[in-house]
Amino acid sequence: MDSQRYLDCFASDFARLRTVAASAPDAEVPTCPPWTMTDLVRHVAQVYSHKAATMEHDARQPQPDLTGEDPPAALDRGYDKLLAQFGHRQPSDVTVTWFPPDQTVAFWIRRMAQETVIHRVDAELAAGVESAPIPRDLAVDGVDEVLERFLAFASHHFREDFAGALDDLTGQRVRVETGDSAWLVNLDSKVITLEAADGPADATVRADPETLLRWLWRRAAEDSVTTEGDQSAVDALYTVLKGATQ
Repeated sequence: MDSQRYLDCFASDFARLRTVAASAPDAEVPTCPPWTMTDLVRHVAQVYSHKAATMEHDARQPQPDLTGEDPPAALDRGYDKLLAQFGHRQPSDVTVTWFPPDQTVAFWIRRMAQETVIHRVDAELAAGVESAPIPRDLAVDGVDEVLERFLAFASHHFREDFAGALDDLTGQRVRVETGDSAWLVNLDSKVITLEAADGPADATVRADPETLLRWLWRRAAEDSVTTEGDQSAVDALYTVLKGATQ
């Protein structure tokens, strides 16, 4: 996906999130307990404002305190701030990120598109409305981001987020497949890695792109995917994903 495609998806999912959230501000968010919809909106507003400030100052920033602010208004301001940063800079421009291999504005464009589509799903689940489809290209890209950056990278650099779950891994190898795309996850207790997808695997997880993305982010039922092989290896992957996607 190129940056303009991410921005288009970002705009569409933000609009959907904003509309759905306004329809049920007090609804409980089943995928983010104990949040209400208002808490979800405040969280996304905080993320937007924080990332915009990070790019503006090209340095790590403290989390903004939105206490006492109207969450929908804060959400709109955060979104506008992000668009301002994305609008006057090139995707290739250098800026600080939490992922050392990619220190560019493009990193945040992709991350905000993926952040927004997942929280748009959260809002839909809270409001009890039919979920808008996740575009196939965005979903496949989201699967890649989860596995590469939130699972493999984070297992090395943010081990504490996994609350000890990594210690129980024994090198299980799980192939994750959707359409023509596949990833082989090596669940090593020292560090999770991605290997050549055609290598040997103990188990396979397979689903269409949207279902797989939702499953990885724990926004779909655990049995919504098709599995083959050693179920305990799949269970191990699902367990460590909780730390990666919290």
